[in-house]
Amino acid sequence: MASLTLSLSKGRTMRAGYHVALTCLALRCKRAQIAPMRIDIFSDVICPWCYIGKKRLEKALAIRPPADLVVQWRAFQLNPDMPSGGMDRRQYLAAKFGGPEAAQRIYDNLRAAGAKERIPFAFERIPRTPNTVDAHRLIRFGMRGGRQDETVSALFQAYFIDGRDIGDAATLARIAAEAGLDEKAAADYLAGAEDTEQVLAEDVYARKLGIGGVPCFIFDGKYAVSGAQEPEAFLPVFDLLAKGGEEQEAAQA
Repeated sequence: MASLTLSLSKGRTMRAGYHVALTCLALRCKRAQIAPMRIDIFSDVICPWCYIGKKRLEKALAIRPPADLVVQWRAFQLNPDMPSGGMDRRQYLAAKFGGPEAAQRIYDNLRAAGAKERIPFAFERIPRTPNTVDAHRLIRFGMRGGRQDETVSALFQAYFIDGRDIGDAATLARIAAEAGLDEKAAADYLAGAEDTEQVLAEDVYARKLGIGGVPCFIFDGKYAVSGAQEPEAFLPVFDLLAKGGEEQEAAQA
């Protein structure tokens, strides 16, 4: 991904309390030829809105499929100071929301939004809130195996539906196998520290761009859509990118 400078602009207030910003990003290089649409998605695997946002983006892409597409999942940590072993879920809810009763009101809204995307959130099954560095590492491992999207989906399901501890290395290795990756190779990878620095650096980079919450979708390094927007919110961005591609193609003709 090229070095980017994020310039936030005012946008329209949307449902679910999210905010769309068709945010221009300054690229330091020009593409020499027409390239596939590129989407960089800053996300955390313990973010329920990120799961919802993934489903809504997929719907938008089905409505307006690009000729070619490259998707890159980027690391963002909702809890960058989380201990490496994670935290008991009840303790986490007490610290973050004031207790399970306050969290329940939030969960009710999330369940309603998830149901529309066929996500049966089962928050009551979650035993621990994990440190997500290793989960982000696994996503990178999945990318090298050509199974990044499948890995992300498997992690979301494992955490939000099955209630598994995605901070546990053995659990992550099994999730890798469910995503179509080699379980032993994943276990060996997770036992080391490969990509840890890159994951941490990516989180820092996101904050330098001005990203304070996720999901955040960056299209071709030019436009950003913040939040789990409805599918229709992505379509104007697709149109802008398509128009830019046509102009570039005409200029090169």
